[in-house]
Amino acid sequence: MASSPPPPPKLPIPGRRNILITSALPYVNNVPHLGNIIGCVLSADVFARYCRLRGYNAIYICGTDEYGTATETKAMEEKCTPKEICDKYHAIHSEVYKWFNIKFDKFGRTSSPEQTEVCHAIFHKLMENNWLTENTMQQLYCDTCQRFLADRLVEGTCPNKVCNAAARGDQCETCSTLLNPTELIDPKCKVCKNTPRVRDTDHLFLELPLLKDKLVNYINATSVAGMWSQNAIQATNAWLKEGLKPRCITRDLKWGVPVPHDKYKDKVFYVWFDAPIGYVSITASYTPDWEKWWKDPDNVELFQFMGKDNVPFHTIMFPSTLLGTGEKWTMMKTISVTEYLNYEAGKFSKSKGIGVFGNDAKDTNVPPEVWRYYLLMNRPEASDTLFTWADLQAKLNSELLNNLGNFINRVLSFVAKPAGYGSIVPDAPNAESHPLTKAYAEKASKWVEQYLDAMEKVKLKQGLKCAMAISSDGNAYLQESQFWKLYKEDSAACAIVMKTSLGLVYLLACLLEPFMPSLSEEVLRQLNLSPEENLSFSEEKGEITKAKSPWDFVPAGHKIGKPVPLFKELKDEEVALHREKYAGSQAERSLKAAADAEASKVANKLKGTKLSDGGPKKEQKKQSGGSKSKTAEADITVAKLDIRVGLIRKAEKHPDADSLYVEEIDVGEDTPRTVVSGLVKFIPLEEMQNRKVCVLCNLKPVAMRGIKSHAMVLAASNEDHTKVELVEPPESAAVGERVTFAGYSGDPEASLSGKSKTWEKLAAELHSNGELVACYKDVPFTTSAGVCEVKTIANGEIR
Repeated sequence: MASSPPPPPKLPIPGRRNILITSALPYVNNVPHLGNIIGCVLSADVFARYCRLRGYNAIYICGTDEYGTATETKAMEEKCTPKEICDKYHAIHSEVYKWFNIKFDKFGRTSSPEQTEVCHAIFHKLMENNWLTENTMQQLYCDTCQRFLADRLVEGTCPNKVCNAAARGDQCETCSTLLNPTELIDPKCKVCKNTPRVRDTDHLFLELPLLKDKLVNYINATSVAGMWSQNAIQATNAWLKEGLKPRCITRDLKWGVPVPHDKYKDKVFYVWFDAPIGYVSITASYTPDWEKWWKDPDNVELFQFMGKDNVPFHTIMFPSTLLGTGEKWTMMKTISVTEYLNYEAGKFSKSKGIGVFGNDAKDTNVPPEVWRYYLLMNRPEASDTLFTWADLQAKLNSELLNNLGNFINRVLSFVAKPAGYGSIVPDAPNAESHPLTKAYAEKASKWVEQYLDAMEKVKLKQGLKCAMAISSDGNAYLQESQFWKLYKEDSAACAIVMKTSLGLVYLLACLLEPFMPSLSEEVLRQLNLSPEENLSFSEEKGEITKAKSPWDFVPAGHKIGKPVPLFKELKDEEVALHREKYAGSQAERSLKAAADAEASKVANKLKGTKLSDGGPKKEQKKQSGGSKSKTAEADITVAKLDIRVGLIRKAEKHPDADSLYVEEIDVGEDTPRTVVSGLVKFIPLEEMQNRKVCVLCNLKPVAMRGIKSHAMVLAASNEDHTKVELVEPPESAAVGERVTFAGYSGDPEASLSGKSKTWEKLAAELHSNGELVACYKDVPFTTSAGVCEVKTIANGEIR
């Protein structure tokens, strides 16, 4: 069956409220993390959905920002072309946003023909109006790489005396100061790490000082009328106070929009200049009538969403560019800016790979509506906020499961009961005369008024809290009414309570749709109402007025669908698993995953090793079909395990992981080995000092929370991991001595003292994650001084 064609592009409608919504274009050199998602695309999506819910004529435009140094740098790292990088990460971004239920009208790209066309048109207008000047600037040149270094290819120390943090050549992420690479202290080429030299190069500049009067008039008028967020106003005023300077708009790069000027034909536009133009060009790829959106300020309102580090580009640079053309552009009316969402004890970072990324969220099996709710309830609107796994768990279990989910499920389940209403909505005449119902209806109406006020002012977190307050009041309403008693004692009153409660469920589905669209669809499905026909909250259709009488939302006689629970509890052990899994950086996680995979591969290979059962050698040969070489080959693999007696010289807690020890272990080499072990909750620190252990020395080193482990301490556990012991060599065993398996002499046909399953269990359980290994108490490993032992494991068998 052929898919239906996409709907025609929306255009402004005279007499309607026409709203153009953009979010900062995510850069295409990495996977977006949760801070990126709440900072721009998710926040804009909520507002766009709200506008559609209200019946406004709104479009949401976004796309990947694909030109510039960061793309070239990433392409060098991944040994491919910038175009291949853009194709790869555009697809990744699209998939992540699709999973998060982000509903764009157009999600495009800046590496498009429309981008070149619009950029060139704006450039020519600026040239005609004499807002561009030529100037010679000093730029860092790397003799090793034989190229001028763009801002992001230079790293050094921030020149801001109150900061002095590590910074890139374009901006210090610590203090948000915009920089020129030559201002950095001790600059280095990011590619070769050598010190570049300063060299002259000619560039084009936008004369911001000459445009200041036009710009200030725009800012003064629009920041008030558009109710700019306070952090946007502060950032903009700080720039104006510092004094505007001519801003270079060209760069010595290959990957970008080429400059249409003979003298500068080998240069491209600087990404700060062309990226905001991407909003226009992506709209142009959405509809050839894009000017009806972008050149009609009297009939179109422009709302823009971004993180605080993007403010100057949208309140200073981009408006100056548009003003300089002399054309009648749709200028930004309202800007909504978020602070930073931090991760556990630090900051989210794309460049360092720290935090939970879009693909990680999907892998947790926590549903997208839960992630959306958590991020929006934790939206950093006025100050930085903190993501923690414990907080995610609390909000899911307490607010979504026990509040919202509980209310909706109680109402629908009672109505659906055969002993109740048999899924048929009861009639409830004179509901307004029921005092308790009237009181709670008035409360709900006030919450709706506050919800609408917050959303119109783009105070998204407050809007969400207002909607959730209706759910809290709904639970209180059910409890106070004691509907389960009313059903037997006052059926008319019970019908009023349940019909009103069904109306509140419907109201919640509407108000929460911008925040949790998949949840709203599911609630409407359980109400047996079509989302396409019923998800609306417009004044034209009277839904806002109806909120004052929620018993009118769902008609009597309507048959509801089958109720099912909406949320699942997030358990402590799942939280602990997620916290551990997403600790450290992406690079460290990848190394650990690769090491685990390698260890698993070795274990699986060893699992099939054939060992003798101590019977006559002739019989063994017969059973193996006379093939001695296959058994010998398997046992050579066994012999490769380098297990030695080690002495723990020092053990201490891992600085960044509560469950890990870091040990310095003497294994008979010139210097001790650093080993990381997950034994904190099993063995006290004082018992880890100056004791002999068995150490597996020829595992591939793996970084664990930033510290590389160069061996593994052998330990064992019982079946349920409640007891763990170190595998301990005899006290008289020599440090560095090779540990062998009982009965194993290197002869591929030697017996294992009648315990043929010992090695098979050991092979199957062996991991490189510093944790557990399996053996038998009575026949584990031997040294020249005797048998190694495990002291307290029950029944003599370990796992």
